[in-house]
Parts: sequence; C-alpha cells; structure tokens
Amino acid sequence: MTKKTAESVWNNCLAFIRDNVSTQAYKTWFEPIKAVRLVDNSLSIKVPSKFFYEWLEEHYVKLLKVALTKELGSGAKLVYDIRMENTPDNKTAYTEKLPSSNQQKPQSQDVALPPKKDSDTILNPFVVPGIRNIKIDSQLNPNYNFDRFLEGESNRLARSAGMAVANKPGGTSFNPLLIFGGVGLGKTHLAHAIGLEVKEKHPEKTVLYITSEKFTQQYIDAVRRNARTDFIHFYQVIDVLIVDDIQMLSGKAGTQEVFFHIFNHLHQNGKQVVMTSDKAPVDMMDIEKRLLSRFKWGLSAELHNPNFETRKRIILDKLYQDGVQMPEEIIDYLANNITTNVREMEGAIISLIAHATLDKQDVTIELAKRIIKSYVKTTKKEMSIDFIQETVSDYFDLDVETLKSKTRKRHIVQARQISMYFAKKFTKASLASIGSHTGKRDHSTVLHACKTVDNLTSTDKEFKKYVDELQQKLSMHN
Repeated sequence: MTKKTAESVWNNCLAFIRDNVSTQAYKTWFEPIKAVRLVDNSLSIKVPSKFFYEWLEEHYVKLLKVALTKELGSGAKLVYDIRMENTPDNKTAYTEKLPSSNQQKPQSQDVALPPKKDSDTILNPFVVPGIRNIKIDSQLNPNYNFDRFLEGESNRLARSAGMAVANKPGGTSFNPLLIFGGVGLGKTHLAHAIGLEVKEKHPEKTVLYITSEKFTQQYIDAVRRNARTDFIHFYQVIDVLIVDDIQMLSGKAGTQEVFFHIFNHLHQNGKQVVMTSDKAPVDMMDIEKRLLSRFKWGLSAELHNPNFETRKRIILDKLYQDGVQMPEEIIDYLANNITTNVREMEGAIISLIAHATLDKQDVTIELAKRIIKSYVKTTKKEMSIDFIQETVSDYFDLDVETLKSKTRKRHIVQARQISMYFAKKFTKASLASIGSHTGKRDHSTVLHACKTVDNLTSTDKEFKKYVDELQQKLSMHN
C-alpha cells in the first residue's frame, strides 16, 4: 500500500472539493493552498493570510471536514499555517499555526455536504441589493482605447508599461502600475485602455475599473449593511483591478485599511493592480506608510505635458474622429497656443467648431485667434514650471540656464530654491518632475528647497520681500 503524504492527501481532498464548489470559488479559495506536512492524522496546510483562514473557516469548514475524513478517517485533524505579510518596519515574515475550529470528536453518522446556496456566490456591490446578479461589469469606456492614446515623448514610458501589463497582467515587474501626472494628460484614458486591451487579449480575466470615490462609497455602504467581508471577497476575485485617482483615499483610514488587505491578496495571488494619481507616491499626504510602500513595489510612470509634435498629432486625430477638416496653419496655431493639457486642447477644438457652425462661417485663423484667446484665458488654471523659472530668473536678473546650473553662488542658489518652492505651490507637478525641470535634480533637493524657503521667509526680512513680490507677480498671472 502506497504511503500517504501531505501532498497526496491534499490532492485527493482537492479533487473532492472541486466537484462540490463553483469554479470561481475553487480558484479563489482552494488553488492557492499548499500542503505542508502530515503527522499521524493531522494535515497542515499553508494559506496566504489570516483573512483567508477566516473565510475558509466561516464558509467551507464542513466541506474540508468531509474531504479530510474521507482520506484520513474519523480522527482527521486540520491545521492552518498562515504565512503573514512582511511588516512595514521590515521585520521577518513569520508563520502562525491555527487549528481548524471543526475538530470536535467525530460523531458516528456521516457528515452531510453543505448545500450550494446563493450566499456562496459573489455579492456584487455594483448592482442593486436584492437583485441577484453576479456578472461583473468592467465599467470600462470603449472609447478610451490604445488606438486613441497617441504615443509621444511625454507618455512613452507610461504607455509602453501599460501595454506590457495588458499583454501579461500580473506577470510583469510592473505590478502595481501607478500612472501619475497633472490634470488632463490622459491618466484615465490610459487606465481604461489597459483594461480594454486585457479584455481583448485575455477574455477569461475579470477586469474592473473604479474611481477611489466610488470604492470608498461602496465600502461605507458595505459597513452600514454589515457586509464588509462580502465587499472584500468581491474585490479579491478580480484579476485586473484599476483604481482611478488613488490619492483621493487620503485621510480615509478605514478605506485605506480595507484596500491594503485587498491589494495584498491580489498581489500575492499574481493579480494585476493599476492605479492613477495626480501626484507621485512621495508627494501623497495622509496615506498610510505601509500602503505607500506597496505603491512603490512596481513601476510609477509619469505623464508629462505633450510637446508640439504630439499636440499636433492629437489635434489631427480629434479632427479625423469628428470628421472635420482645418487648414494646417490653424492646427499649428492651436498646437502652439494650448500647451497645458490634452483635455483643454480637445475642448478648444470643440469650441472653435461650435462657433464656426453656429455663426455659419468658415474656420479661419482670425476666428481661431479670437476663440483661443478667450478660451485659454478662461480655462487656464495652473501655470507651468517654465513660466515660474522665467519669472524668477527675470526678477533676479538671471537667465534660466544659470538658474538650472550647478553653480553654488548664494544668490543663484536662493533664486533656484525659490523657483522650486513656487513650482510646488502653483503647479501639480511632482517633486521629482520639478527637480527634473531644474537641472535634473532629485525630489529630495526640491523638498529641501521648500523647507529652506519657508525657514528663510520667517527669519530673513529681505528674503521675505523677494518671496512676497514674486508671489504677487505669479498670483496676477494665475
């Protein structure tokens, strides 16, 4: 007779369990389990988290009992080895052993299998409670695809990483993938494009896009209905989770806590997480350190303002999609004069076409200048780092290249620090981006500059005068 091993016993149990649960439940709750050891009639199995253990004990303990009894007899025992996550302060991971709660002395009669119930299926927070619907809608916008996301110097890294993730979700080092950048640069578009591409190439994958605001609201509703566990379970069965505006979790401790557990489960089970943010992880405020550390596990890719060539291609694509033709001089004028973001550019094109249609006149360069002058004036909400550097350089009678140079002359260093301070104050650029624009310095240099300006403003009257006068100049522009 072949000697039983932990692996052989557990494989036989899995064969029995597979016939008695849904495919999704089997993949989620049983495939990740590994057999550890078999001592007498006691089988130890390794599970990835305490939440995993609690879920098995709550929902499948009877099924496990029946499967194990078939293999090891009436005295069978089950022990969970829980492999805990590394803690934020880098303590060594450890294993916690917990016995199954269903290890009372066996009774003489056979234990009946638990019947399959609706409660074993996924409770979908996207549908109205009380209406049975376990289908998961991806919530993706089919218009935001890769074909419409034109590649340029400003987005090449983020787009390439997004395509790699879509080709092999969960199988690259870009997990999580965090896409960050200012308003209107295409973060949401790229996030949807990744999801759509995954659905195209991996139709068996469950993909879900959600904003952090909606995620927070769902969590609040789940807590109110005493359904926190169901909420977590739903998100833990997603193969590719895309969360837009992750910085909006700032200050929401409860939502951060639950997202932390969901993230851990998805990551350790080879699932893909994609996030967008208007700032880099280093600039996020009121986000738990242990969560920020996870954001840095994969790749953080920044979207920059598009250059002239990319802006022109975006305008041509927009016109093509709308079935509109314009003279090239007008297209060049648009590309030269709307430089802040893609959303403003598309809005200006729509405004120009609308005026021409309503007034029943051709789109001319004069009309374009009149409309764009008004449009840029009313929509400009933030200034560029370049403009700040030019303003500060003019004020101190320097040229911008000197401001960015490596010279350590005191008055130039102070001008450089003031430019970085105002770039942080008046733009949504990340510290890393500001540093890159200021002679390829790193984010810690920018952070030091901001602190230095704050300190000198409160201790040096002449320095405070510089800062106040420059702030007035920049505020008039803004």
